[in-house]
Amino acid sequence: MYLTDRSAAPAADTGPGRRRGLRPGVTPVVLVLGTVSLITDISSEMVTAVLPLYLVTTLGFSPLAFGTLDGVYNGVSALVQLTGGHLADRVRNHKLLAGLGYGLSALCKPLLLLAGSIGTLGTVLALDRTGKGLRTAPRDAMISLSTPIAHQGRAFGVHRAMDTTGAMLGPLAAFLILSAAADGYDAVFGVSACVAVLGVIVLVLFVPGRRRDPPTDTTDMTGEAGGTGEAGEAGGSGARPPVRVREALALLRLPQLRALACCAALLGLTTVSDAFVYLLLQRRAGIGEEWFTLLPLGTAVVFLLLAVPVGALADRIGRHIVFLAGHLGLLTAYALLLWAPATPLLVPLVLALHGTFYAATDGVLPAALAGIVPEHLRASGLAIVGTSQALARFCCSLGFGAAWTMWGDGPALAGSAVGLLCCAAVAGLVLRPARRIRRPPPQPDEQQGPT
Repeated sequence: MYLTDRSAAPAADTGPGRRRGLRPGVTPVVLVLGTVSLITDISSEMVTAVLPLYLVTTLGFSPLAFGTLDGVYNGVSALVQLTGGHLADRVRNHKLLAGLGYGLSALCKPLLLLAGSIGTLGTVLALDRTGKGLRTAPRDAMISLSTPIAHQGRAFGVHRAMDTTGAMLGPLAAFLILSAAADGYDAVFGVSACVAVLGVIVLVLFVPGRRRDPPTDTTDMTGEAGGTGEAGEAGGSGARPPVRVREALALLRLPQLRALACCAALLGLTTVSDAFVYLLLQRRAGIGEEWFTLLPLGTAVVFLLLAVPVGALADRIGRHIVFLAGHLGLLTAYALLLWAPATPLLVPLVLALHGTFYAATDGVLPAALAGIVPEHLRASGLAIVGTSQALARFCCSLGFGAAWTMWGDGPALAGSAVGLLCCAAVAGLVLRPARRIRRPPPQPDEQQGPT
């Protein structure tokens, strides 16, 4: 099983990514969706930045209870991604499903003001992640289908950079609100709800609506691609029947997609959630609680700076190489948290590696699917791979929280580091590029055969 991470498609250069005034692979759809994600991430990261400290310090949750909620926060969206991706392909309206997801998440933000128990918080977070699960695959499908195959890494890099700008501004806004407001957490949740509504408005007004059916599908089930998504959709006259569940599940017959989904899940099983990384870094470096909300800001700055160049690099040298290199960077961050002395350099080094990990994986993973999944099943394919990764991270959150509670944070992180090293080695074997053995042409005497 091998991952096809580069595709030669000459026609792609004449697609929408070549419009005047835009760099290759950066279409208006990418920019508008990036703006929506930027606004929405300000809202989401305001909550994410304060949630670990709010639950552990203010409400007194144990690491196991927090790990359970964090697992719910990430795991529910994984299950819903399959539904969102399939429905988007079935109704052929990615904007509709994405809008429903963004709207549901916006409605959940003010409900955090009323939640005080683990059951209520779990319900609200599950609904919020349901919205994220509904919107993720349709949104990424719109990006992928509007972008030439050769520039998928760059396009997703631009989107993730704009998304990360919001992730950078969200913790900063939360820090300023906590510093100025008397009821800081309530103020953070209220402002977050207002910002989330703004993101929904931008999506409704500026993102193009229903996409037209392509006259032919130039991507077959073997992963060979020729079209450029929306460029091939204009002028289609034949309507494709609704996508059935059986047709979406048949994507698992593609060896390349199976390999990618399995490796994403394998690596996700040992990827400690961001919240735990920040809690470990705070304890290891002795950071005061008032500065805790700024830790995600460091990750976001590095992600923002590297998302586009790393995405473009993945287009050139191979997306599987960059994807695995990002996990090795995360492994180095684990090692620093375990064994490095508590010097002033520890915090920037760990945050730099953490941001590099996201720059090398978050947009590169969906970009790798462009040459594998047919256009009319693109959202379903993205959902399958995204779900496998998110479910694995859900299990990691539960396991890491339980290990921390029973044995302490050091042994728990050491176990994750050893597991990540083993999983990265296996993934490197599975995703390695196929090596074609060139046999020399037969000599004249060999062509004549034995005498």
